[in-house]
Amino acid sequence: MGDADRVFGTVRRKAPGQRGLDQFYAGLLSGADRVLDEQGASMIIHIVGSLEEELATFRRWAAAGTVEAIVLSDLLVDDPRPGICADLGLRVVAVGGVEHDVQASVRVDNDSAMSDAVAFLADLGHRAIGRVSGPGELRHTIARSEAFERETAERGIRALSLEGDYGEASGRARTAELLDADPGLTALVFDNDLMAAAALDVAAERGIAVPAELSVLAWDDSAVCQLARPALSAVSRDVRGLGELVARALLDADAAAQSVTQGIVIVARDSTAAAPA
Repeated sequence: MGDADRVFGTVRRKAPGQRGLDQFYAGLLSGADRVLDEQGASMIIHIVGSLEEELATFRRWAAAGTVEAIVLSDLLVDDPRPGICADLGLRVVAVGGVEHDVQASVRVDNDSAMSDAVAFLADLGHRAIGRVSGPGELRHTIARSEAFERETAERGIRALSLEGDYGEASGRARTAELLDADPGLTALVFDNDLMAAAALDVAAERGIAVPAELSVLAWDDSAVCQLARPALSAVSRDVRGLGELVARALLDADAAAQSVTQGIVIVARDSTAAAPA
């Protein structure tokens, strides 16, 4: 099979209320496509609403011989997908830390990224920080949560976390709950951009000035962060570069599992400032 004949696949489960691809996955696929295009290979992306639909897609692709390998992301605790793909004869490239027997994985250091996020806010003087996470069953959510709890405890920061689902409505609801539970919070961290943008609306409705009274930090820089008012500070990583690594792992069928730690940068914009006195 020449590279021009090679087709790979990935399935993305959308967050509630989400239309199309989220900014992170769009960037990831953009980077992957750049490498695949150079080799004449291609990627199929299918968007679904549930794990059951995702597994049905894998079975359909395997039966028809549609794809050579699968990209798995948003890995779960006790994730059934690697084993099912193996049974179907589909090679897997996993994005994120995994404990499964997969052919290749591109690992992301969510622990260090969260540590940097807490340090950024602590250096601004924040001593009461709230967080809205992604779904708790995701492995990267667990890594971020453990780092958030550890870093805030070591720094003597009062911390409060609630679980969201990456959707805008979730961001609004969890923000309101955090502010009601602890009105003394001076900074909020969100595990994605949509929830952080929704927090700005909640703050405006309550007459809370961002960033003079409340700093807001989003995860994964995106157009949503850049166009928000005020523009959202964000945990930024080279998402397209991550996609390029994924594509190279796809193209190398004999690739050993690789460990990649990407540099994390906190992009400071108008939504974060020194903690109020």
